Amino acid sequence: MPKLTIDGKEIEVADGLTVLQACELAGAEIPRFCYHERLSVAGNCRMCLVEMERAPKPVASCAMPVGEGMVIKTNSELVQKARKGVMEFLLINHPLDCPICDQGGECDLQDQAMAFGLDKGRYRENKRAATEKHMGPLINTIMTRCIQCTRCVRFATEVAGVEEIGLINRGENVEITTLERAINSELSGNLVDVCPVGALTNKAYAFNARPWELKKTLSVDVMDAVGANIRIDSRGREVLRVLPRIHEDVNEEWLADKSRYSIDGLKRQRIDKPYVRRDGKLTPATWTEAFEAIKAGFKDLKGSEIGAIAGDLCDAESMLALKDLMASLGSANIDCRQDGAALDASVRSSYLFNSGIAGIEEADAILIVGSNPRWEAPLVNARIRKRFLQGGLKVGMIGNSVDLSYDYDYLGAGSDTLKDVAGGKHAFAEVLKSAEKPMIILGMNALTRSDSEAVLALAKSTADTFGMVREGWNGFNVLHTAGGRVGGLDLGFVPGEGALNVAGMLDAAESGSLKAVYLLGADEIDTARLKNAFVVYQGSHGDRGAVAADVVLPGATYAEKNGTYVNTEGRVQLGRLAVFAPGEAREDWTILRALSEQIGEALPYDNLGQLRQRLIEVNPVFAALDTLQAAEWADFGKAGELSGEAFASNVSNYYMTDPISRASATMAACTETFVLNREADQGATGTNG
Repeated sequence: MPKLTIDGKEIEVADGLTVLQACELAGAEIPRFCYHERLSVAGNCRMCLVEMERAPKPVASCAMPVGEGMVIKTNSELVQKARKGVMEFLLINHPLDCPICDQGGECDLQDQAMAFGLDKGRYRENKRAATEKHMGPLINTIMTRCIQCTRCVRFATEVAGVEEIGLINRGENVEITTLERAINSELSGNLVDVCPVGALTNKAYAFNARPWELKKTLSVDVMDAVGANIRIDSRGREVLRVLPRIHEDVNEEWLADKSRYSIDGLKRQRIDKPYVRRDGKLTPATWTEAFEAIKAGFKDLKGSEIGAIAGDLCDAESMLALKDLMASLGSANIDCRQDGAALDASVRSSYLFNSGIAGIEEADAILIVGSNPRWEAPLVNARIRKRFLQGGLKVGMIGNSVDLSYDYDYLGAGSDTLKDVAGGKHAFAEVLKSAEKPMIILGMNALTRSDSEAVLALAKSTADTFGMVREGWNGFNVLHTAGGRVGGLDLGFVPGEGALNVAGMLDAAESGSLKAVYLLGADEIDTARLKNAFVVYQGSHGDRGAVAADVVLPGATYAEKNGTYVNTEGRVQLGRLAVFAPGEAREDWTILRALSEQIGEALPYDNLGQLRQRLIEVNPVFAALDTLQAAEWADFGKAGELSGEAFASNVSNYYMTDPISRASATMAACTETFVLNREADQGATGTNG
């Protein structure tokens, strides 16, 4: 480990670090524009110049590796003069846009210009201007502000895996371009974050607010099952933007586009008052009238004649309140698996991403079955790509052949291929056998088929055969697509012994034997089959469930309530209230608590603290926040006949998977640009993509 002296302080650092990193370890602040901790070194901007003993001129600290005996000065007169010179050159062509720039108040160039900028300019030539570039419906470009740091180029190439941004021309005429193509990546919004100036900005947020006007709330994302850590920026009762928070084990510092841009759906098509169906038409009602209608609808019904289905975005508190309410009514017909996934709630390891998302970086062989992680969990896919770029990773895919942004071996389409791999008859079996830390990723499509229990059993057999589960390592992973699913399974929001699951409830409702159904944000089912039952819908948007309901109760979205969510790896995290729900809408558990009192079955908790204590009583995992608890490996699945049916992905349109994203105008624009237009192009050329 080399020792070097930085500003008179001797420090010992690890091999392979750069001078910039060593300076920061020594407590010195080094300005930079092109350098980013998670991207390759470019050395473009020269803002990070430092003085090195015996060097003829200042050196770019981001590109200089540390060496034994180096003597570095970070704040000498020479360094100050060099940085001021660099800043002067950077500002030669930069427009005076700060008063109208969306980056104002959060701009690295502004901050560094305060420290190193001159009070007057010496440049007398005409400023160079650059034309705006088309980057799709999410990113606004003002390329005259660009300082050619190439962070966007490196992010797109290295992290997102789409080589659609680059530099053209040379010298003074160099500019960033996409050649007028929309950036087809589910991570493109991160380009706005990595841009150190106002060249790339959030198109949906343009001219809306200044950062000092916003209330910042730390929360978690529920638009997929990754549970990315986010910051919700709001003003008044409106969410204006969502930004990622750093969490190394979950999302690093990135965020998927749907999580970032679907927030305009929070204010569209909202249910803001109760409704009761009268003469075949939903009409506005008071809370008392709505509760009376529910009481009348449930009157004299046996527990076996009532069912409840929880949706994909539900928090654990509301699901527990609904579960307790159904239990007080004598019903065990409850289910949180809208898609009918064959998951065994009694064995926690059977439905978790057991290795953890960060554990992907340790794997040396990955078998993906029935999943398109690029659409189902873009941040998980980015983590696989990160591991792939490190080298030594073999990836095999069983299912649809899709572009995942990294190379993989396409093994086949159906369950027969999985059977061959498990039995050692396929060449990829040798890869798994020789791997030190092999991993299988089971997608939701593999668990929502007629032979799902057999597929689950076969996947477990594969994990056992190839040593995927051993001391300190569990490579059996289920990739969920619903943010509230794991929390529901942890709570046991599944049918009791002999009770009905989602498919059974739909059949029973259609036949008339199930007379009442309570939908808690459940919109991904065939609601037309509920026409013979009395339906209560509690949710935030006028989506499919509300259309079929006899009584509609206005609930809150994830941004409008304090809730507990469990991500696909079993990590318990807290979402926090950023804005208040519109109109008469209320937090979901409070609605259920009030309803229980009206129908004479009052739930035994009066505040959120008591309810969370009840959560812990039901399952102790809810007591440990933001930690991964190893689940016991046990038998699950049921061996049986495989259908031979091809695997696919359950997500046919990444940009519209839930009531919030379906209500979003921004997601509609993305659907048109990236899904419908692509399908039209493929239809014209006759390709599969």
